[in-house]
Amino acid sequence: MRTLIILTLLAVLVMAATCYESHESMESHEYLNPFINRRRANDFIQADMRLEAISQERIRERIKAPQERQREICEDYYPCELYAFRHGYAAAYRHYFGRRRTK
Repeated sequence: MRTLIILTLLAVLVMAATCYESHESMESHEYLNPFINRRRANDFIQADMRLEAISQERIRERIKAPQERQREICEDYYPCELYAFRHGYAAAYRHYFGRRRTK
């Protein structure tokens, strides 16, 4: 009988030691609600920085490099695109559109 009581007390102590929830694990309060709402999710980013980044992206979309414009022109013209596969877009653009003079 004495052995049974000692084993029971030992089991209770082991259970208390392994199932104890410390204060550190309760600090974050994530155990109650692990998800946060959309507004709080992006609180660490300032709004002005986001707007500035978006405006810079729009400026970069409008102002393209000359090589990119030439490549798009060449991609729209099928013989130029075929020539570009073999010789590159710069050579293809010069071959098909380089001799043109705009007034």
